[in-house]
This record gives sequence, C-alpha cells and structure tokens, in this order.
Amino acid sequence: MKHIKSLMLATAIASAALTMAGSAQAQDKEQYIALPSYRVGPYAAGGSGFYGGIIDYFNLVNQAGGVNGVKISWEECETEYNPSRGVECYERLKTKQGGATLVETLSTGVAYGILDRVAQDKIPMTMIGYGRSDAANGKVFPYVYPLISSYWSQAAGMIKYLGDKDGGMDKLKGKKIVHLYHDSAFGKEPLPVLEALSKQYGFELVKIPVAPPGSEQQSQWLQIRQAKPDHVILWGWGVMNSVAIKTAQRNGFPRDKMLGVWWAGSEEDTIPSGEAAKGYTAMTFNTPGNYPVLDDIRKKLYASGKGNLSDQSRIGSVYHMRGVTAGILWVEAIRAAQEKFGKGKPITGEQMRWGLENLNVDDARQKAVGALGMFPTVKTSCDDHEGSGAVKVQQWDGKKWTAITPKWIVGDKALVRKLVEESSGKYADEKKITPACMK
Repeated sequence: MKHIKSLMLATAIASAALTMAGSAQAQDKEQYIALPSYRVGPYAAGGSGFYGGIIDYFNLVNQAGGVNGVKISWEECETEYNPSRGVECYERLKTKQGGATLVETLSTGVAYGILDRVAQDKIPMTMIGYGRSDAANGKVFPYVYPLISSYWSQAAGMIKYLGDKDGGMDKLKGKKIVHLYHDSAFGKEPLPVLEALSKQYGFELVKIPVAPPGSEQQSQWLQIRQAKPDHVILWGWGVMNSVAIKTAQRNGFPRDKMLGVWWAGSEEDTIPSGEAAKGYTAMTFNTPGNYPVLDDIRKKLYASGKGNLSDQSRIGSVYHMRGVTAGILWVEAIRAAQEKFGKGKPITGEQMRWGLENLNVDDARQKAVGALGMFPTVKTSCDDHEGSGAVKVQQWDGKKWTAITPKWIVGDKALVRKLVEESSGKYADEKKITPACMK
C-alpha cells in the first residue's frame, strides 16, 4: 500500500513537473509587451482606437503562428492619460510574464515620466508620432524611439505645407500664425521648431494655451478674433478638438485656415463637430483609405467575434490605423532581431532595442504585410531613431478624411536635426551620459 502511494505521489510530481515545464515552454515562446493604456476618461477615443489597432494586429499575427512561431503576449493597465498613474502602470507591468520587452504609453506626460527608467530597465519605449523629439538621437537615448515622425518633424512639415499653400515660403513673411495648444508637455513640445521657423521666415507666432481637457475655449477664440491670424495651428487632444472646431465656426473663422496636429485629426474629432468640421485640415502619418491588412482584420478577427473594438465601424479609422501601424513596426523589429539573435526564439529587451534601431520597412516590406503606402517607409539607425520625418495633410469632407497632399511632406530636416543635437546634447550633459552607439 505504501509502495502504491509512493508510486502515485511520484507520478503526480512527474505530471506536475511536465505541466509546469510545458507551461514554462509555452511562456518561453511568447514575446511580452507592456501596454499602459487608457480606455476611459476624456481621451478614451484615442486610447481605445490606438490600442485596439495594436491588439488586432497582434491577434492577426498570432493567428498566423506568431513571428517565426513566437506568439505575442501583452497586458494592459488603465492610466486614464494621467502621468503619475502611467508611471505606476509601467512599474506594475514591467516585471510581468518574465519581463516586458517593449512599452508604449501613447502619452507625452507618461513617456517623460519613465524616460530615464526605461534605459535602466533595458526596456525600449516607442513614442509613435509623439513624445520627446530629441530622442531621435539614439546615441543619447538608446532605449527611446519617436518612430515615423516626431512633433518637431511634424511642426516643420506644417510650416512647409502652410508656406506652399500661401505660394512659397517667402510669402509667410509678415503673416500671423496662432499656435492654439493643450497646456501640457504635449502642447509645448513643438515650440522650439515653431519659434525657430518664425524667426527664419518672418511670421508672427501667437501662442494661446488651453487648460486641459479644453472643454471651455471662449476666451481663447476671442483672442484669436482680435489677432486676426492667417492660420491657426490646433495642437489639441481629446474633447478640446471638437470644442475648437465648433467654437471656430461660431466665431466665423474658416475651418480650412485651421491645421490640426495629428492628434486633432480623427473621426472622433470631426463627427461630433457636425457641419462645423467640413473643410477642416489636419496632419497625418497615415494615408486614409483601405488596405489588405485591414481587410484581413475584418475577415479573420471581427467576422468570428475576435476583434478588440466594440464598434466595428472604427476599423480602419485614424486611431485604429495608427495602432495597426504601431503593431506592424514592432513585429518588424521583432523579426529583425530574431534574424540576428535566433529565429523562432523570444528576444530580450536589449535585443528588441537592436531590432528597433535596425528597422527597414520599405515599400516591399509594406506590401508583404498588406500596408503599402499606409505610412511612410521607415529606416532607423543609431543616429536616427525616428526613421522618417515624413507627413501628409488630410481634409474632412463631411463624411471621411482624404489626403490632400498626394506625396509625403518633409519639413526643414536640417533645422530639426540641429535642434535634436542641441537638446539631446544638453540632456547628455545634465545626466552625465557619453553619447555613443550601442552594439
């Protein structure tokens, strides 16, 4: 009897060990990504669309077997776009599932809050179309990636577009441009570029802050009426955008003289604005339209109830497409890192950093993943953690966004690079960092 009990115990232990080994092996074959996200509060539309797009792309990749057999896993933590809560979420998520190998906060405030931590933790952070612009210098910020286009590149692209629209950059002299901005790190980020270009081309830059969340703007638009600007740059986010568009209409300011930052250029900004939004223009790093990858998401995920968004009409919307774009770039970074460090094996945060620094998502690669032309080609290096700097302008026709600049626009790249070098150099001095490329 004692022998039988011992045998049963040994069998149970062996079985448990096999189960644990199988579980560990399954976990070992997963690539964990931390998503401190937000799906509630005044910025919920942006967060839910963006993270919904990311997760839809992850599920599409996992359904096809992962990246060379490695499935992607993730965990979300609700930040409500609050910087202190975002830092807490990062700390909570970074050690889960054996350790995060990538983090994306979709918040300039949160990104600034964890900027120093990610290098210490060896967890790369992407800031796709937002965040600290001088992080484009990988010699100073090896673990930070303002991919596609930073706020500085976007601001330079905006002024290039406005100059071309007015008949040439020299025509900006004597003009008046209002920068109506979300009074936060996000809203202040483009100021170095706008101020430098104001001096260079001789236009007057009028800076008007809006206290978050931006649901009251009467006094700001009174200032705009009095200033009589030639153009208004709307650097808004969340509810601030539709309030600005509707208040502009009430004050008789033409919407086609407004140019929004790309976080003020979504369906969630224009549809609530109704007729007031018709003719309104905004920046974008995606070309509006439909793509094979979006059709795959509809057919392979949503048709079987596996999509992340509750409202299927948002598939392919501005925020959702940005999330899909983020997912594509990350998966391509994982693929690149696997080619170097071991195909079919999960990579570490340090290896992910290498993959992000050696991205080459050209036309051929975009076509292969069903996203040709959806975003500019991206090629990163130690010197350039942005990888592009190209932008487009889109216009709302009352029902949908249409790109009104067929080709990608690149602003004053030399000026942006000069500012990147100066600002990152100061940061390196303050933090006693010796700028260098990592292997």
